[in-house]
Amino acid sequence: MNKMDYDRALYYTHRSEWDNLLILMVRTKDQFLSKRIEQFLHAYHFERDYSVIEDKLYSLLRYIDHANETVEPDNELPMYSLS
Repeated sequence: MNKMDYDRALYYTHRSEWDNLLILMVRTKDQFLSKRIEQFLHAYHFERDYSVIEDKLYSLLRYIDHANETVEPDNELPMYSLS
């Protein structure tokens, strides 16, 4: 999987950029990440009970943390290079 997707999901969640998070949900190849984002965004927009929203957010964040730990490091060139 692409580690960049997890970094983006964490960044968009932290910055409350729900439109970008929705776009990431559609474009990512990780179906588990996509489903967690979908569940969180659905709860955020339609749920009135804040504990449900909090549970979905923590579920998304736990999955991002787990995926970042288990993804293999890229052997590709970095996106940005200082040289």
